[in-house]
Amino acid sequence: MHLPFQNIVTGEEETSSVASEFTQLLKTGDVVCLNGNLGSGKTFFVKSVCKEFSIDTTSSPSFAIVNEYKGKQKITHIDFYRLKRVEELHDIGFEEYLSSMDSIVFIEWANMFEEVLPKKYYAVEISQIDETTRQIKIDKHE
Repeated sequence: MHLPFQNIVTGEEETSSVASEFTQLLKTGDVVCLNGNLGSGKTFFVKSVCKEFSIDTTSSPSFAIVNEYKGKQKITHIDFYRLKRVEELHDIGFEEYLSSMDSIVFIEWANMFEEVLPKKYYAVEISQIDETTRQIKIDKHE
């Protein structure tokens, strides 16, 4: 996969294929920021990446805010959606998750609190075109 990447996908299988290809770029310590409307496929994208690391027990962290998974790679999955104030991130130990170099960190709804994001991260933007079609854009910020 060459960045910046942009593609139209027409279903879960194609989305999983993009996620699989993206996985090849990832290493421990990376942060992946996902943005897109509700129902656009952010959590499905993370689940697809997790499958590549032999993790099959994933769920949306919307209510828990943070989920951690272990397989071939440790994944930390954070969801900003239900947070109202940036101070809530301090309460959950957000800085420790970012500074821990033993995990790949995924952040859904990252655009809600851009001021706390690291300088280096992958940006994944998923735009819903219709019921099954999505546009996926991936870039790296350094």
